[in-house]
Amino acid sequence: MKSTSLLLIVLLVFTSCKDNKTSETIESIDYSEENLDITTSTYPENITTILNTHGGIDAWRKMKTLKFTMPKETGDEITTTDLHNRFSIIEMPKHTIGFDGEIVWLQNKDKTAYEGNPRFYYNLMFYFYAMPFVLADDGIIYEDVNPLRFEGKAYPGIKVSYEGGVGESPEDEYIVYYDSATGEMAWLGYTVTYFTKEKSKEWSFIKYSDWQKVNGFKLPKRLTWYNVENNLPTTKRNDRNFTNILLTDSSKGASSFAIPKNAEVIE
Repeated sequence: MKSTSLLLIVLLVFTSCKDNKTSETIESIDYSEENLDITTSTYPENITTILNTHGGIDAWRKMKTLKFTMPKETGDEITTTDLHNRFSIIEMPKHTIGFDGEIVWLQNKDKTAYEGNPRFYYNLMFYFYAMPFVLADDGIIYEDVNPLRFEGKAYPGIKVSYEGGVGESPEDEYIVYYDSATGEMAWLGYTVTYFTKEKSKEWSFIKYSDWQKVNGFKLPKRLTWYNVENNLPTTKRNDRNFTNILLTDSSKGASSFAIPKNAEVIE
């Protein structure tokens, strides 16, 4: 009699749990309403391989400040980024662009007008330079795509897109192509949607082939942009070199990125 009663109780509990499980609904998350942290999660195996090849995501998350210099004909451009809060400051000969976590600001050092769009530019080169580690941000969706074939070699591809409300341009898409023999990132395909706010079908391509070791990480020494035909890279267009790299677990503090009194708030 006891065995029969116990069996009935188990069956009732199992049935109740099953009913509750099937009645649950999964709500989609609008990341524009969330305070995002860059937290460890489970990544696809190929993304994990790339991250490990370049120094490892756990080690990267211990770093707090990234600084690099990009030489230009008009003078050096020095970018400093707080890796945890994504505060940034870009020092140029005639201008300084900053982001304090809430507002983008522009400081003119003379009467020369800044010709670009500060809100578009303030984190652009950081994002390209900090590949592949920025691909571990929250709100990212990964998808395997066809390899990129270039000069007789095939590079496997991983498409990266974003949940709604993530970043300035959540419609942006990226494809990371990597060397299957070494695990190194080799190419980045990307679209630009900042100005239209709509998904784009036009792809640009950057080649990552010249790496330097910085504090145990493989970071770019040079990025090469390519001309594109039929959404595929063809011939080299131009290079950007990076020098004086600083990657440290020390923080400059929020005050270093605060808007100066004579700066303009960029809406």
